Amino acid sequence: MDPFYIVQAPASPPKGRRSIRVADMENAQEIFRAVLSARLDDVAGVLSIHEMGVFGAAYLRQQLNLPGNTDSKTALYFRDKYLQKSELPSRVKRARCRHVSIGTSFTDLADDLGEVFVVKPATGAGALRTNIIRSPEEYAQALALFSGQSDVEIVAESFVDAPEVYLDGVWENGDLQWSSMSSYHTSPLTAAQGGILSAYVLDRGRHSPLFQQAETLAREALGSLNAPDCVFHLEAFMEEEGLTFGECAIRLPGALSPQVNKLTFGVDLFDVEISLALGEGAAGALRGHRAPERFYGYILLRRPDGCHLIQKDFERNFLFDEIDYDSSPDAPIGPYGRVGQAILSDPDELKLQKTIEDIVRFNEVGSI
Repeated sequence: MDPFYIVQAPASPPKGRRSIRVADMENAQEIFRAVLSARLDDVAGVLSIHEMGVFGAAYLRQQLNLPGNTDSKTALYFRDKYLQKSELPSRVKRARCRHVSIGTSFTDLADDLGEVFVVKPATGAGALRTNIIRSPEEYAQALALFSGQSDVEIVAESFVDAPEVYLDGVWENGDLQWSSMSSYHTSPLTAAQGGILSAYVLDRGRHSPLFQQAETLAREALGSLNAPDCVFHLEAFMEEEGLTFGECAIRLPGALSPQVNKLTFGVDLFDVEISLALGEGAAGALRGHRAPERFYGYILLRRPDGCHLIQKDFERNFLFDEIDYDSSPDAPIGPYGRVGQAILSDPDELKLQKTIEDIVRFNEVGSI
């Protein structure tokens, strides 16, 4: 099989692979024109590993009569955060959410959502351009990051002050086929504001009630939103009274979550995504699932303020399964300030959590 890549800057295709560039991956007309102009023969399937391509992929499947999800309307309920939360049944607890139309004041939102609320892109962008708002000044600064030309570009949500967990899984034939749960040590929102993004897989045996809650939440959310057969990523907040729905996407999880899931459970979510896109179903790709012997986590390493670290500094102080850290002054900086990454593991989830805490602190200050 010969993959063909549709690419939006700053991303670039693998060397030696055929590709075409587009200005806007969310512009279905543009990506369809790109595909038609490429004159591809015998197209077997379409998939997107990124949030921005979910709608376009569904549209291409529909137009080219390909397997996989062809319902572009359903795809929008997994892109627009207001549409998603408003479609959930009342029994699913979630933040209050609304579009921020042009001219909406801070007072309007504070009266509706509470004194502290969150402003973010309506269609999501990780945690980029997501801000916690506590004052009119912060609200004005947050709005300046957007075009200000659309009534459906931005959403505001009531702020949920609680730790986050996320479920990565496979949904097929209207039910949950496989899932894992992880906890953020440092959340994407904190990382987008200068923190070090990190997460680790949770032990089902240690957190059995939490897993049951999360799987019930996933079934409620994905079922009520008419989710297609998909790999999904669902985020939730751990409040005292139970889990509160955050958001759900029908695409591969981000950062290094696919890698740590494969290392922990033997499940390659990329293989599942490809199998679904080819109309083969998920069963074959899930066949290698195993009980974990070690639990894995990841850290997106930053360049610390006020000191200089090299990869050997990390390796002298900690044991890693994998580490790659570029200490050169001209190292490219990725999302969340990323100049490197690390994967680590332990048979004991609590020990893994403690090690991640220690490495994050070391990355922040340059010493133990």
